[in-house]
Amino acid sequence: MSTQLLNQRPPLADPKEQQEAKLTLEQVLLWLQEDGVISDADLEKCRVYGKSSTSQVKHPLNILIECDVTDQTQLGKPLTLENLTQWLAKKVDLPYYYIDPLKIDIPSVTLIYSHAYAANYNILPIKVSKDEAVIATAEPYIRAWEADLKKIQPGQITRVLANPDEIKRYLGEFYAFAKSLKGATDNSANQPTSTLYNFEQLVELGQISNLDAENQHIVNLVNWLMQYAFDQRASDIHIEPRRNQGNVRFRIDGILHDVYQLPAAVMNPVMSRLKILGRMNIAEKRLPQDGRIKTHLSGKKEIELRLSTMPSAFGEKMVMRVFDPEVLTRDYKQLGFNNHEKVTWNRLIQHSHGIILVTGPTGSGKTTTLYSTLKHLATPEVNLCTVEDPIEQIEPSFNQLQVKANIGLTFASGIRALMRQDPDIIMVGEIRDLETAEMAIQASLTGHLVFSTLHTNNAPSAVVRLLDIGVPAYLIQLTLLGVMAQRLVRVLCRNCKKQVGIDDEQWSRLITPYKAATPSYIYEAVGCKECRYTGYSGRIGIYEIFSNSPVLKKLMVSGCDSAVLQKQAMLEGMRPLRLSAAEKVASGITSVDEMLRVTPENIED
Repeated sequence: MSTQLLNQRPPLADPKEQQEAKLTLEQVLLWLQEDGVISDADLEKCRVYGKSSTSQVKHPLNILIECDVTDQTQLGKPLTLENLTQWLAKKVDLPYYYIDPLKIDIPSVTLIYSHAYAANYNILPIKVSKDEAVIATAEPYIRAWEADLKKIQPGQITRVLANPDEIKRYLGEFYAFAKSLKGATDNSANQPTSTLYNFEQLVELGQISNLDAENQHIVNLVNWLMQYAFDQRASDIHIEPRRNQGNVRFRIDGILHDVYQLPAAVMNPVMSRLKILGRMNIAEKRLPQDGRIKTHLSGKKEIELRLSTMPSAFGEKMVMRVFDPEVLTRDYKQLGFNNHEKVTWNRLIQHSHGIILVTGPTGSGKTTTLYSTLKHLATPEVNLCTVEDPIEQIEPSFNQLQVKANIGLTFASGIRALMRQDPDIIMVGEIRDLETAEMAIQASLTGHLVFSTLHTNNAPSAVVRLLDIGVPAYLIQLTLLGVMAQRLVRVLCRNCKKQVGIDDEQWSRLITPYKAATPSYIYEAVGCKECRYTGYSGRIGIYEIFSNSPVLKKLMVSGCDSAVLQKQAMLEGMRPLRLSAAEKVASGITSVDEMLRVTPENIED
């Protein structure tokens, strides 16, 4: 295609009848003016700015954003690049496409074009199959690349319009990832893959892969993987070996998403690289290991990852839990406490001795709540000690002890050691057995405030759980101050949540047998670019706080029923998890669907 053809301006009539040429600023401005989107003043400002030398090579939509153009059809709100892209897609009669990297098979889509070719035409392959190729573009009238694609792709070619900044960003990221993956795969092509710990292929014991974990391609793959997990707000990264490949999944807002498939030959060096960074034994593949990595996010704030490996049928599986140090500075409102819960919790933690338990399943936010509470209590006048397995986050204001069962340092022996360290407050990572429970109770009886966690469905069930592991009822009555059960519910995306109505009968049925005023309206999830079309962005806590009382102590006997304890606690003011979630539904924070998904079944009348 000649330079003259590229630079010629198409006629400014119907955008669906344009000739092959790049979009121009003048063209886009006139369309915006025709649609009444921008004012005459903004129109002139953009024309002047577009003539500057720095703007000559920029996409017209980027120029508009740099000029701070406002949308006259939306009461003068600033136009965003995403809004402009969606408007342009309708104008040129192309589908708008939001690029979600988690849904793109990067190794496959980057094979059809070279990076230089795709960058030259400002296009990004999105999906490739034998029947169809979907190509994202920011230049709707440049179609010369289609002829080249038809030579290698017999199926249908679908063009979609996407954000020019995202095309540019992901062009670099996708092709860099694919290059590193190909380099790592090529280096291992002539090297047999280790199957020493693949239980299906024990016959090939002598074949060991020599692909170096410090190979630059492997380093780039691992770095990109972690950076991308941070960008996507992942709380956990799962790397799972399978028979012919390795699966990478991210947990985002509590839901697991498939991300990538790594070739089997690349899995071992990737795993070794992560184990080196986590100061783990790379030669030990038969036993579970724990490690941690501290790194920087975009060169700014620190991010800590806790690593855990486990031998599986096809090799080592690794889960990396991502910890954001900022959670330690969150106040109770940011955690999700309402005023009633905040007052009740503060009253519990002000005691000088006794046991306070936080319960909930794995991933329910117990660690975040405990660390934030302990950070609040860790004043210079207090000696606050923890015994954990593993230490979740390093906090300078705590004295933290790591459990090492292989040398006899258990939770129980750790508490015993802390008792000789003149502590005021002790946090025990988890009560797992009778010995740990007895030591925690002994610590509380000798004048210490003890925090710990249990895995139970609701707060009153913690009493039954302690009785089940063998703790005498009279010790529970003497030492237990209270229990807080919690869950995490996804927060509705502020950008796209939709208001819907609800009546008394519907609301009563949702929260039966509890009582709560029916809200005038509620919100439901929709989905947009900001929330990756899930309808949710982030999570917040819901809480149920069980405070011990003289009446409740009389019910804490061997064989007691948690439902009886719950009913009495509710008579004394405890608000169950379902009501806590219902309050957030009424406040527009979460949806009814999320409330029903997360909160346990209601008790019987």
